Parts: sequence; C-alpha cells; structure tokens
Amino acid sequence: MPTSDSIKLEEKSPMETLLKQRSDLASLPKLGDIVEGAIIEKKGSKVFVDLGPWGSGIIYGREFYEAQDILKNLKEGDAIAAKIVDVDNDEGYIELSMKEAGREKNWRDLHSLMESGETLTIKVAEANRGGLMLEYKGVKGFLPVSQLSSKNYPKVEGGDKEKIYEELKKFVGQELVVKIMDVNQGEEKLIFSEKSQENQELREKISKYHAGDVVEGEVSGIVSFGAFVRFGDGLEGLIHISEMDWRLVENPSSIVKTGEKVKVKIIDIQGEKISLSLKALKENPWEIAAGKYQKGDAIKGIVGK
Repeated sequence: MPTSDSIKLEEKSPMETLLKQRSDLASLPKLGDIVEGAIIEKKGSKVFVDLGPWGSGIIYGREFYEAQDILKNLKEGDAIAAKIVDVDNDEGYIELSMKEAGREKNWRDLHSLMESGETLTIKVAEANRGGLMLEYKGVKGFLPVSQLSSKNYPKVEGGDKEKIYEELKKFVGQELVVKIMDVNQGEEKLIFSEKSQENQELREKISKYHAGDVVEGEVSGIVSFGAFVRFGDGLEGLIHISEMDWRLVENPSSIVKTGEKVKVKIIDIQGEKISLSLKALKENPWEIAAGKYQKGDAIKGIVGK
C-alpha cells in the first residue's frame, strides 16, 4: 500500500517531468551554434560525429569537400568543433560544417582584435583605386587611402586618381603595421587602418610636450594661412599667420623660408594638433607703446595701408 509520502512524490512528478523537458528543450542545439564532438567514423565522403546527448552529427556533401584538407589529417576519436547548418536533415542527423565554424571563429577573433586595439603586421595582397586589399585569418579586408599613414600616403600633385593608383600598386607584397578599424560579419566588411597605429605613436610623442614649451625646428612647408614646423621626433606643428609677427602679415613667406631653422613656442595642443607661435618669443610692441605713449598725445606717423 503506497504511503502518503509516495503519493506526494507521484503528485509532483508530472511538473518535475515538464520542467525537465523544458530545460532539455532550452539546451537543444540551434541552427548556427558552434558545437564540439568526437569523430565516430570516417566513411568515404562522410564523417560521423558524436554530439553526446544530442545524437550524431554528419559532415558530408559540399561541407565535406570544403573541409577535406582538414579532415584528411583527422582520425576516429579526434575532437572537432563545427557549426550546425541543419538541426535535423533527411537522414535524421545534425548536419555540420567545419568551414563555417572556422569562419565564425575567425570573425569573432577579428572583433576581439578590433576591441583590444592590437596591432597586426599584414602583407598587402592587391591595390585598387580606393586603397589596398589585405587578408587576415582567411578574411579579405580593405585599407582605404585615407587610412594610410602620412609616410605612406601617396603625395600626388593635383590628386590625380590614376597617379595615386600607380603609387598604391607599389605596396603590393609589402608588409604594413595596421589595426582593425571596423568589423561587420553580416556585411562581410573588414576595414583596416594604418593611420590609427601612427596616431597612437604620435600621441605618445606629443605627450612629452606641453603648452609653453619652447622648441627648435625646421620650417617644413609654407601655406597661405601659415607655416609648418617639424621638430622633435618627427612631430609637426602649425604657426598660424596670426602667430607669425605682431604686425599684420599678408604673406608667410615674408617671415620664414622652407628649410629655415626657427625657435617657436607651443601655445596649444589639441589631440594631435600642435599650435606654434613665433611672435610669442618676440618683444610685444604694445607693451612698449603702453610705456611710451599716453592718452591724448599728439604723434606723427606714416600711412602703411
């Protein structure tokens, strides 16, 4: 005769069974999951895999031929990771893809590399009119011209696209140190940047300087709005035309010449932008005037403009 305790247990069992079934369903493998198992048998162009409580998996057909270079080196009992491409095929097996699993892992690795900001040394595979093609972990990626370092950026007069393309072709076969700037598996998009690596090195160099420092450098270029000065370990700053002299300057070439050695004062650092001044190291004529002239004085002068 059943006891009251056994009756209570029997009353609980349907709910316990249902909860267990729901738990088992939640843990069932789904399309796209990466699963691990051991090879049970290799039979012709089919490989059977033990997936434990989920049953047996199979790699065959196109998936077999695409992964045969890997499979030929494996034997029964070897553990593998594969991606589920069909949870229940016509033969009742879970259909697997080793190639897809490899690609999935590669995209995950690429995303991790982007987040960590790790630098990579990759050989340039080809060039096109927009930039360079690089391949990493079996995935082709793009390095736009705009993301080349200042050292490698094609300096072509007038920005002629065909001339830029000719310059880019010279990089094919060379190794570049880059970082991953963008990863999107859904769009099969992988973007590299050489400039981001350069920018990090640049920021480290700039961190050694502060506003108020006086440095000596060489005028590296003159433009309508001022002059660039190269100093230190490859750093470059701008003397804006308004910082060249206390008087009005219409042409920067009237103050400095390319290649001229100059002393300048750092007046501002914003990120990678360094602002320099020549006039900050010159005597301020307004301070002289303040001690020389008084309000109401009658003075003589020459019309300058």
